[in-house]
Amino acid sequence: MTSFAWLLALPVLLPLLGAAVTVIGSRSPNLQRVVGIVVLAAVSVIAAVLLVVADAGGPVVAALGGWAAPVGIALVADRLSALLLLVSTLVTLAVLVYAIDQRIADYGRGTASTTFHPMYLMLSAGVSLAYLTGDLFTLFVAFEIMLTASYVLITRRTSARKIRAGMTYVTVSLLSSLLFLTAIAFVYAATGTVNLADLANRVALLPPGPVTVLGLMLLLVFGIKAAMVPLHFWLPDSYPNAPGPVAALFAGLLTKVGFYAMLRTQTLLFPREEPWTLLLVLATATMLLGALGALAQNDINRLLSFLLVSHIGFMLFGLAVFDAAGVAGAALYAAHHITVLATLFLVSGLITRRTGTVQLDEMGGLLRTSPWLAVLYAIPALTLAGVPPTAGFVAKLALLQAGAAAGLWPAVVAGVVIVASLLTLYALARVWVRVFWGEPRAALPDVDPDDEVLVGTARTPVPMFAATAGLVAVSLAIAVFAGPLTAVTGRAGTDLLDREPYLVAVLGAPRAGEPR
Repeated sequence: MTSFAWLLALPVLLPLLGAAVTVIGSRSPNLQRVVGIVVLAAVSVIAAVLLVVADAGGPVVAALGGWAAPVGIALVADRLSALLLLVSTLVTLAVLVYAIDQRIADYGRGTASTTFHPMYLMLSAGVSLAYLTGDLFTLFVAFEIMLTASYVLITRRTSARKIRAGMTYVTVSLLSSLLFLTAIAFVYAATGTVNLADLANRVALLPPGPVTVLGLMLLLVFGIKAAMVPLHFWLPDSYPNAPGPVAALFAGLLTKVGFYAMLRTQTLLFPREEPWTLLLVLATATMLLGALGALAQNDINRLLSFLLVSHIGFMLFGLAVFDAAGVAGAALYAAHHITVLATLFLVSGLITRRTGTVQLDEMGGLLRTSPWLAVLYAIPALTLAGVPPTAGFVAKLALLQAGAAAGLWPAVVAGVVIVASLLTLYALARVWVRVFWGEPRAALPDVDPDDEVLVGTARTPVPMFAATAGLVAVSLAIAVFAGPLTAVTGRAGTDLLDREPYLVAVLGAPRAGEPR
């Protein structure tokens, strides 16, 4: 255990303790708000420290309860997990500030919430545990924490129609959890362990048939959670029905946690020497079907949901290349994507708040009435489309370079990346034309004033605006510091494919003559 290992439990414990405090203090809205912000700010600082330490000295490992791996549960922070933890927590903090300001604007400062703050912090704890765990069963627990909290957040003070739509999310999530638990049972039956580092050694000793089955089972489980085509059908019907801040948080974090789990397990447990053809096909389908689905939407939130699906395909492509450059590009794209999708959903919430509708053909003229809102939309839209010199361009360039150098079929799919990017730009340009150009329209009345969010107010509270601008600033910072960040993800990609730094950190160096 290194001198910084004690920090590893805090990103999980602090949100759980904060959730307990917000339940106890449910009659004090100011206490709930302060606890949430302080906890997430503290986790952000811890994640930054872990990233610096892991980048300088290798993975940081903590053995919970003093039981060393593989017997005990290990928490591990390497370059990849620490980076995604940092970006995710910053997004979670910004969305919380947005949600607090929205609630104050709608219901006043004296209105407390018995469920939002505890569930929000529980979700943060689940995300942190998913990034840091070195144990397959604990990863399952992390997903269950996230999903339990998300069930509550997606159905708070909403209509019967939205609850019915949310049931798709609940049903698919329960199914994926059942499949995950079944996969863990098969893994344990075949290897006798669920520690990821120990599994890396034992899976290599299995016959090819069981290895293929286990790899495909985990790909299926995490493909559902990451919304990979054709397992994506639940997402466009679920996220648009959640309140704006909740949809932003889900879009920014949940699918990326699923992809992180896929990236971690496939590189660590099922290493390959050449590109993965099956995943190249799935990545192509995800990129194209998601982008084409976005072009068919008139609902701004459904349009963004389909673009979310499309850009999961970009990350899948990086993993499918299965070399250090491809994996590094996927990691960089995931970090950028967490920020930009959350920002776009927050901007969508501000647009809906002013106009009273999510239908693009019922909007118009916001460039005149709210020019700063147009700026907040334009920057993340250009970033998602990958227009130079944004963070999206840097991440896509890394993927294109990896694909072009990996052989014929990866190079062909790299061409699909360009096509999907152009389709993304066209879809987001349609939003710009319909929402911001033309003559201003009167705000439509709120059709459901009893739900979680008031809309049709024709105004934008400054704190909500500032929280969204903060996320835009994070996205711009990723572009400004693209050089150092690309270097970090490059080293992370090398470690993921090498595997040895992770295995040595968790299990210790093998004795002379002992196979790894």
